[in-house]
Amino acid sequence: MTWYSILPPLIAILVVFWRKEVILALVLALLSSEFLLALQGEGSSVFMTLVNSIERVISVATSAGNSRILIFSLVIGALLAYIRESGGVAATVSVLMNKGVAKSKRQVGLLTMFTGTAVFIESNMSVLTSGIVSRGLFDKFKMSRARLAYIIDSTSAPVCILILLNGWGAYILGLLSNYELEQSAVSILWGSVAFNYYAIIALLIVLYTIVFDKVHGPMKFAEQQLSKRNVDVDTGPTATKARFMLVPLLTLIISMVGFMFWTGGGELAKGSGSKSVLYATILASAVAYLLLLTHKRFTHHQLVDVGFKGIGELLPLVSIVLLSLTLGASLKVLGTGVFVASLVGDYLPLYAIVPVLFLTGAVMSFTTGTSWGTFAILIPIGVPLIQTLGLPPELVIGAILSGGIFGDHCSPISDTSAVSALASGCDLLTHVKTQLPYALVGGVLALISFFIASILLI
Repeated sequence: MTWYSILPPLIAILVVFWRKEVILALVLALLSSEFLLALQGEGSSVFMTLVNSIERVISVATSAGNSRILIFSLVIGALLAYIRESGGVAATVSVLMNKGVAKSKRQVGLLTMFTGTAVFIESNMSVLTSGIVSRGLFDKFKMSRARLAYIIDSTSAPVCILILLNGWGAYILGLLSNYELEQSAVSILWGSVAFNYYAIIALLIVLYTIVFDKVHGPMKFAEQQLSKRNVDVDTGPTATKARFMLVPLLTLIISMVGFMFWTGGGELAKGSGSKSVLYATILASAVAYLLLLTHKRFTHHQLVDVGFKGIGELLPLVSIVLLSLTLGASLKVLGTGVFVASLVGDYLPLYAIVPVLFLTGAVMSFTTGTSWGTFAILIPIGVPLIQTLGLPPELVIGAILSGGIFGDHCSPISDTSAVSALASGCDLLTHVKTQLPYALVGGVLALISFFIASILLI
């Protein structure tokens, strides 16, 4: 809990914006974090910083949950390659346009948002499904992949944190259940939905950009550049059958729900998101492979080559995911999150506590790249404030959850940002840069909302 624990994430963020190189930024941040840990007496000497960093990567990669995320991120590459090379993307685009479901930019945007909302059981699955459905449509209507990345990223986490009948709800409920409060943990959690201002505002901003077809700032520049190039992004071979895309996609969604029930012992909210998304993605890839093989579209050896080519295309982004997870683990030991949380002073006026919790959550999530880690640190700080100061529990929890999502949307070192870029086929830094203005507007409006709510309710 010392001031220098904030240096590694600051190094990462500065290098990202200076050199436009995410992997270099994450590596330097990890090295600096391990160096500071060595100075604190954690582990071996500072001369072993490089070795300690490598061992941190190994420890993160060998964690069961993290391994599932990494393998899932690789298998997605094979699945996307099968769908693309089959011609299923182009065929599905034709079907949707002929059916009148996607005849305009507005309809395409609404379809993307609806898909991300419907698959609310897991944020990565929401991003992946809506990304697969909409890639070809966005290309057809000359909308940038940056715009797609923004819509799926700014839909998935807000929807998951508002609906709560998923792993997000179970995780937060578990954190709240450790405390004795006048209300039950379940009632507080559901009550926080109405006060989760950032998530609500983020969805409204996404809806605004879709309905009015308005983009601003770097996003507008990205759209103009795409229009000037007048190049169609490849959606694969000439259309064959839409089933080559739709059957694997339905397999992905249906099996995800089934695996959530199975891993949760019959309860959806208690299911393991990391296990379910991995199993569902592998099954969908297998279905795509068998479809192409049985219809004699490709030989076995050709399909193996296509699958590994797809995996290879995603290796840079998977490396970013691994390094993001590793940096987060190192910063947790260093105490970055706890230090940021400690900045919530003891002498704030009551009406300022909730807005400051929101800002603290945003800074923590931004600098550590994890919203769930932010919840784990800030909820144990927020609940005692509820108990001792009589603050409205739903408002406090809503502010913490909002802050975590807001910071994560802004962070270039967030694994969620990397997965969103992966699912949409967009460059990670382009995604972060184009999403940032929208996230900041939502964050400012949420902060104002928390001030008003605090003045009225406290």
